[in-house]
Amino acid sequence: MASFSDRVVRAAKLDVTLYEEVERDREAIGQAMCVVVLSSVAAGIGSINVLNIGIQGMLLRSVSALFGWFVWAWLTYFIGSRLLPEPQTEADVGELLRTIGFSSAPGLIRVLGIIPGTAQIVFFVAAVWMLVAMVIAVRQALDYTSTLRAVGVCLIGWMIQLFLLMILLSIVRTDAPVGGMITH
Repeated sequence: MASFSDRVVRAAKLDVTLYEEVERDREAIGQAMCVVVLSSVAAGIGSINVLNIGIQGMLLRSVSALFGWFVWAWLTYFIGSRLLPEPQTEADVGELLRTIGFSSAPGLIRVLGIIPGTAQIVFFVAAVWMLVAMVIAVRQALDYTSTLRAVGVCLIGWMIQLFLLMILLSIVRTDAPVGGMITH
């Protein structure tokens, strides 16, 4: 099995073969979860100076990221394999969880937001980079030939996931910001 750090670096480099590799590797689910957790902790650390969120906020951010990752993967699976499949599309939820989990790797740079005055640009760059990685992950996991279709599936799933996450956060009545950030 490939080393965890090697996989994280390859995922951040948008290495298509990495996404194919983790799609096939059923044992990579733990590594994918770890990438999501590390990415969300990096976001929490990078937000400390800007948001004053503390440990409780970091924990909430990590839990919401795991929830968002699972919901987004399930939505992506449903939308991509049932509503907008290509003829060759064949996937299961686990494949999406693994590939989407690794697409969170670029989010590790959000830790750099702790440097005063850098949070907005770091979070913006991370969000765009993570979205590109997500499109690659979805295209590979769903065996799409159309990148545009993968973009559409990602955006539809992201909007629904964000709406559900906002509802959840309003139920628990927290002041942890979500808007505008990719939460997986």
